[in-house]
Amino acid sequence: MQNVKKNLIDKNKARAEAVSDRLKFAAAATREELFDTLGTGQEGLSDALAEESREQYGDNRITHGKKASLPERLAKAFVNPFTAILFVLAVVSAFTDIIFAEPGDADPFAVIIITTMVLASGLLRFVQETRSGHAAENLLKMIKTTTCVQRRKTGQVEIPLEDVVVGDIVHLAAGDMIPADMRIIQAKDLFISQSALTGESVAVEKTPSAVRGGRDALTEISNLAFMGSNVISGSALGVVAATGNDTIFGEMAQHVTHKPVKTSFEKGVNTVSWLLIRFMLVMVPFVLFINGFTKGDWMEAALFALAVAVGLTPEMLPMIVTACLAKGAVAMSREKTIIKNLNSIQNIGSIDILCTDKTGTLTQDKVVLMYHLNIHGQEDARVLRHAFLNSYYQTGLRNLMDIAIIERTQSAQDGVEDLRGLADRYTKVDEIPFDFERRRMSVVVTNGKTQVITKGAVEEMLSVCAFAEYEGKVRPLTDDIRAYILKKVGELNEDGMRVIAVAQKHNPSPVGAFSVADESEMVLMGYLAFLDPPKESTAKAITTLNEYGVAVKILTGDNDKVTRTVCRQVGIPVDRILLGSDLDGMSDEALGKVAEEVSVFAKLSPQQKARVITALRSKGHSVGYLGDGINDAAAMKASDVGISVDTAVDIAKESADVILLEKDLMVLEKGLVEGRKTYANMIKYIKMTASSNFGNMFSVLVASAFLPFIPMMAIHILILNLIYDLSCTAIPWDNVDKEYLAKPKKWDSTSVSKFMLWIGPTSSVFDISTYALMFFVICPAMVGGHMWHEITDPATQAYFIAVFQAGWFIESMWTQTLVIHMLRTPKIPFLQSRASLPLTLLTFAGIVLLTIIPFTGFGTSVGLAALPMAFFWWLALTVFLYMVLVSIFKGIFVKKYGELL
Repeated sequence: MQNVKKNLIDKNKARAEAVSDRLKFAAAATREELFDTLGTGQEGLSDALAEESREQYGDNRITHGKKASLPERLAKAFVNPFTAILFVLAVVSAFTDIIFAEPGDADPFAVIIITTMVLASGLLRFVQETRSGHAAENLLKMIKTTTCVQRRKTGQVEIPLEDVVVGDIVHLAAGDMIPADMRIIQAKDLFISQSALTGESVAVEKTPSAVRGGRDALTEISNLAFMGSNVISGSALGVVAATGNDTIFGEMAQHVTHKPVKTSFEKGVNTVSWLLIRFMLVMVPFVLFINGFTKGDWMEAALFALAVAVGLTPEMLPMIVTACLAKGAVAMSREKTIIKNLNSIQNIGSIDILCTDKTGTLTQDKVVLMYHLNIHGQEDARVLRHAFLNSYYQTGLRNLMDIAIIERTQSAQDGVEDLRGLADRYTKVDEIPFDFERRRMSVVVTNGKTQVITKGAVEEMLSVCAFAEYEGKVRPLTDDIRAYILKKVGELNEDGMRVIAVAQKHNPSPVGAFSVADESEMVLMGYLAFLDPPKESTAKAITTLNEYGVAVKILTGDNDKVTRTVCRQVGIPVDRILLGSDLDGMSDEALGKVAEEVSVFAKLSPQQKARVITALRSKGHSVGYLGDGINDAAAMKASDVGISVDTAVDIAKESADVILLEKDLMVLEKGLVEGRKTYANMIKYIKMTASSNFGNMFSVLVASAFLPFIPMMAIHILILNLIYDLSCTAIPWDNVDKEYLAKPKKWDSTSVSKFMLWIGPTSSVFDISTYALMFFVICPAMVGGHMWHEITDPATQAYFIAVFQAGWFIESMWTQTLVIHMLRTPKIPFLQSRASLPLTLLTFAGIVLLTIIPFTGFGTSVGLAALPMAFFWWLALTVFLYMVLVSIFKGIFVKKYGELL
């Protein structure tokens, strides 16, 4: 076995060294040497060559550690503190009931019951976790991430990341994920974030020049880009040198077992679990010694203590939580909301502030070019022509405005000039890609004369222009002309138009390649005005989100005047707009206070968006961020819940916890409601279990201290617990009150302890009253009116005990099961709020089954006796008073702490 392991390690090491050598060769080789070695060319691979490459080098898929086998997953379902406790108790019961029992008295029934509980808990959890895993896998398959490659015959084509092969020529632009390890062969201002690999947050520049003889680490080589990193700005061509597990990222994934960070909810569930276990561990010795000393039968006391331990162990908790998450994820997918991490569901329900970009969320995301104007506000075909050349020839981050410009130009019927053949008359020389700091991009074209054409945000364009085409002449850009331009732009903004400026410069004289430095001394030509109208559903969606306790805040890089107009149209208050320039002078503390009051933030950089979200979180808010661009990735990572859409750029989808299949606030609202439903049903079971166990603790202590016999045999507690647990398995499918869904829900472990201390003892009151009823009224009536101390006949004493235990057996099931209906809602159960049909049927089936048992031969065999009809009148009164008392305490609890669950 050791030799096999050593051979495997040696084989993996040799493979890693071979891949490292391949990457070093790729870094040092000329383009021709690289193409020749990898069997590719400038036109990319043919489909046949791509298949050959896949067979030789493998798929572009990462193996994140070894996938758990069926036996491993089955074993994991049984490995938790609760089943471990039950297993120990089963072993103890085997010794006390079978191995050490007197000949002929061996009774395996307790072992069978405990084993059944272990199997039920483990198998149900296994089934739910398998469903949960399949649901997560199927949901993730719905999220498509693609990359643009060059293939022979088809040219540029978008393919799924996993279909990329060694030798593929990949086109990269801002926002793209690097699909594999590759050598950069052409680049323009290419900056890449490698933080996922190196931990370094600063983007690094990549260049196409060959790097020979260097001893740098692979990630420091300037012409190599790696899977797991992403393009911050610029554009490039790269040739793939390693895919899948051969990549550096793939090698890291094989050696690192990544455990996701636990959410506050997971930590809270663990806290409650161990609290209940500690209760049980403290209670059992007390019960053992009190019964041992007062009753004298230590074996019976031990069996009773063991049964109490089983009764106080919430073995169904892991299964209930898993079932809730799986059911919630599937329900949310039906509402077009995909959960990447199931444990994030609770975080969705806790959101009380949703921050979102304006474009595509509030608006239709269908930008239309309305006007192409000179600086006097007059239609000008030259402005459209230059804008078209800029949009058509750029290869970087092409947005909706570029598409609108191209569509308008190609369908132009202006009567001034035929623009449809424009691209054929010009040749592209170079480009300077867009980035979110400059907020502009340039192309260099020639048709006999070389020309730089730049378009971008008006303020940024004015900063690089020294001249303007004013009254038909090129004039210096004076302060008066600048003010005139801003006034015209402002008028368009007031009408809800998004405006960008177009400028040009003839015969630039660059040193080497064109760069950002060439964006200077330019001539402003005019503006492009776009309309992106609000969605019809936006105003209703915002109102609905507000009704659900979620405040909507707009964080946009767009102009404040356009933002103000759109926000007014959809009902977002815009009494005050905070600009990015305002943030720069604020401390984090001051920003936190202002951010709570302001609903609209405009002209923000990506880092400023993240800072606003961090400031809101520091004030105790749970913040979600909805975005789809590269400029949104930092904000999503800073938020409690990052939300993106399936059409987003790669890095946005990678940063998100939740993916919407439709970019609409109404879709998010439905997903948010499903998240709250999921959390509601989980917290129901947790609080019910905690309070029920706490109440049972008091009841058992009182019974142990004051009764002259064991109040219930071990086997009774085990049967009771088994059937009760099975009736709880329908809780994940329970209904949730609309009022509960109206407010964000945060995990609060203190609320569980408060609930336990307030509600738990109410059941003890009626357990104790049932003791008194059975001991002083029902049992004496069944034995000729004799009290316990008057009975000397062992058979009569046994019958007295059997009747007593049957009474508490039935009362326990009635109260413990009805408490599910009582505590699942602050309203009056059955009348104002009804449980789901599955939960109702299971709980009442459990009550009926337990009530019948004492009247059957099976009941007699386990030491129970039939009860008189008078008992059920008393039971009805007890249950009624119990429901009244719980209702009173629920009201007090809600009044004191604000909510029940």
